[in-house]
This record gives sequence, C-alpha cells and structure tokens, in this order.
Amino acid sequence: MPYRSWLALGRMQVHEGAGALTCPFEHRSATAGGHLSFAFAMAMTALASLGLTFSAQAQSKTAPVTKSPPAREEAAQVYRNVAFGFRFQIPYGWVDRTKEMQEGNEAGKSEVLLAAFERPPEATGDTVNSAVVIASESIASYPGLHKAEDYLGPLTELATAKGFHADGEPYALEVESRQLLRADFVKQLGRETADEKLIMHQCTLVLLAKGRLVSFTFIGGSDDALDELMDGLHFGAPISKAH
Repeated sequence: MPYRSWLALGRMQVHEGAGALTCPFEHRSATAGGHLSFAFAMAMTALASLGLTFSAQAQSKTAPVTKSPPAREEAAQVYRNVAFGFRFQIPYGWVDRTKEMQEGNEAGKSEVLLAAFERPPEATGDTVNSAVVIASESIASYPGLHKAEDYLGPLTELATAKGFHADGEPYALEVESRQLLRADFVKQLGRETADEKLIMHQCTLVLLAKGRLVSFTFIGGSDDALDELMDGLHFGAPISKAH
C-alpha cells in the first residue's frame, strides 16, 4: 500500500480514537536510565546539522539543470534488512554515508543500519538536504520500556535539544501488518528563500521487534517530500534465526 494511503488511515485513527498517546518518559531526563544511544544521538545530530549547510552566496538562483530520468534498473538502489523484514528504496543519485555513521555503533546495544542523503552532507546548497537514517537499539538500554510509545520521551527530548519542535501529536498506525508509532517535528532554519521561510521537516517511525527498537527517521523540505521518501519503505516477514 502506498505510504500516503496508510498515513491517511493512521491520522484518521488519531482523530476518531482516544486522542493523544501517553508517554511515561515525557518528563524524564534522557540521561537518567532512558538515555538515547550514542549511535542514534550521533545520527540525529548529523540530521539536525544538515539544515545549516547552505551556500553563503545563494541569493540568486541559477536555472536547474534538467537530467534525463534514469533507467529503471539503474534507479533501483534497495536496502534490505531480512532480520527485521523491511526494505527501503533509496532515491536515485543519493549518497550512502552508512559506513561513516556506523563508527558510533555500540556492540549489542545500537547500530546505524542505513544513512543516505540527497547530497553529501558536507556539500552546500540552498535547500534542505533530504535524508533517511535507520537505526536499531536494544530495548535493554531503556529501563521500563515496554511499548513503542515509551520511546517518545527520549526521542522528543533529543529533537527539542536540536532545535526541533513537535508538529502535531504522535500516533500509532499499522503498515503492512506492522504496528508503528509516528512522531513529527519541524525546525525553522536560519535563512529564508526568496519566497518563504525554509523549514526542515522530520518524521520518525518507531518499530518494536525482537527485543529492539528500530527507528526510521526521514528529513525533507516539506510534508510532501517526507511522503515521497516514506513511499519507499515496505515491510515483509522477518527471518527468524535458526536454532
């Protein structure tokens, strides 16, 4: 099912259901027991910093260069994770920085599974550098965590520390038989375009599986940009380890 379809279903369930989700970690320090892992915090820091990488001489825009659409087989850059049973189609031309961001992995605790960017993070530009970071963390890192909603406190605390603020209430939704939690954040960047203020949009989906938290964090310049990115995320049956 296309992302926009199950996104609309999830939002409808929020408005027709019991309302905002509760979060037992909401007022708890992220450094006391329920701290975010170093690897995930590093990934979030990198994403938050993307919006600050703009060309200082971008006052006048040059005409965009029209590129020929890639061949179907050339465009297919798919990250597959059989352990958690999902795949993500990386947009054509994006750069993979997974290896660099995996340097902060903590054995058995946290791991950056995928880090991909529309353009190199070090490159300048006058638009938000769209990105996706997928990370896995051990639930043991969060004492008292029993469901995905319990992760909202540490996640919100870190996003707020990086200059984001919540964009609506988080809500639960079902995607291809998987139960996920969605939380949205926005951040106004320092500079403005000729037409409007530049806003960075972030969406994080949280999956609880196999004793681990899997977070899918997307960055884009608009809600439509986020929807297009999340259209590339699909779930199947996870593969169990052989005994």
